[in-house]
Amino acid sequence: MKAINDPLLTRKSLLSRLKDWNDQESWRAFFDTYWKIIYHAAVKAGLTDAEAQDVVQETILAVSKSMKTFKYDANGSFKAWLLRLTGWRIKDQFRKRQKEIKAPRPEASTSTRTATVERIADPAGQALEAVWSQEWETNLLEAAIERVKRKVDPDQYQVFHLYVVKKWPVARVSRALKVGAGRIYLTKHRINKLIKKEIIHLQHKPI
Repeated sequence: MKAINDPLLTRKSLLSRLKDWNDQESWRAFFDTYWKIIYHAAVKAGLTDAEAQDVVQETILAVSKSMKTFKYDANGSFKAWLLRLTGWRIKDQFRKRQKEIKAPRPEASTSTRTATVERIADPAGQALEAVWSQEWETNLLEAAIERVKRKVDPDQYQVFHLYVVKKWPVARVSRALKVGAGRIYLTKHRINKLIKKEIIHLQHKPI
């Protein structure tokens, strides 16, 4: 199976299952924004790459079916809602895995050990919430930067990338790109402003 590091296969499969939805471009943007956090949460919960890819697809399908009735607000409700959907799909994968395990020997039937699926921590519990919180802000920042990158002039973004992302000194950026320090500072300010605006947009209207 193609690795999730290149999510095109997963996205293509997912969008084919969303074929009855009109705004395919919005769902592509949604997938590109949120697949990483769903995938990483699934992997850190103990799933394999293939299982985590299934969680990504099934979670986003669940979002697509429920989005019309979801009400946005500024209190992080989408973040918590997406976490719950992801947690349920993670649990489903563990149940599926358990069913595929060969039945235990008769003499083991009296064991007091708890079944594997029952010993799994609640996927929407504290452990997953901690992972979710750690990755949420980073994921939104990366998604916002990527969206802004597609909107701004490539030369401006290059200045921002070298100075802010790569953390080059102003003098080095100036020499490499033949731009003045004033333009570097101004570009940083303008793009940072656009990124903050994009983050607010993602927080209030994920799709």
